[in-house]
Amino acid sequence: MTVDATDSTTTDETPLWLQGRDAVVAAAAAEDWRNGAPDYHLTDEIVPRERVTEHAPGSLEAIVEDLVRVFEMEVSHKKDPATWVSLVAEHYRGRVNGGPWQDAEEFARIGSYNILIGDNPYYEGAAETFESSHKIFHTAFPNGFFWEVLEVLSGPPTVSFRWRHWGSYEGPYREHQPTGATIEMFGVTIARVTEDLRILELEHFYDNNQLLGPLAHGCPVSRS
Repeated sequence: MTVDATDSTTTDETPLWLQGRDAVVAAAAAEDWRNGAPDYHLTDEIVPRERVTEHAPGSLEAIVEDLVRVFEMEVSHKKDPATWVSLVAEHYRGRVNGGPWQDAEEFARIGSYNILIGDNPYYEGAAETFESSHKIFHTAFPNGFFWEVLEVLSGPPTVSFRWRHWGSYEGPYREHQPTGATIEMFGVTIARVTEDLRILELEHFYDNNQLLGPLAHGCPVSRS
């Protein structure tokens, strides 16, 4: 899924995966990227004025938000799970709404959009590739589809938190024309982490119709 916002303050003793997305991007080797290092300049422009929460630097909410942003960046832009510092690749697994568990290799191969959105009357994840899924949603949200933590409900080693995803529908979604409206969706994630806060497991719970219904104007898209 795609996230954007300014990361929290860090110290020299902070592990890389907790130093924020910009630090992890800067530390990566050129060969780690699928198509070059990602550019998050829209983060600084849009998120501060559109987010609905503010978290104190160093708070659990800020730490969780930064870590998930690093995870999303690595899954979307780093091709080899062995280079993902936000998680323990050999132990990681994730799933949505109680569905099947999928490991880091499957996330890298199938793509987070296809796994996290799945099949729906408005979208057929099984028919899309990693590349085609990213093109579909980046086209619909050319200015970004942002993410923030709303509330942390429980702390480590099992971290439960509520979140919000949002973006402006400014580009076409398949044959459906953009409306310019802000599309929001909300959910809950349960994360299991190590003592040093690397991700072992993510379970997401949300209604994907909050995203796909407005994109398709309430009409199922044609399957190609």
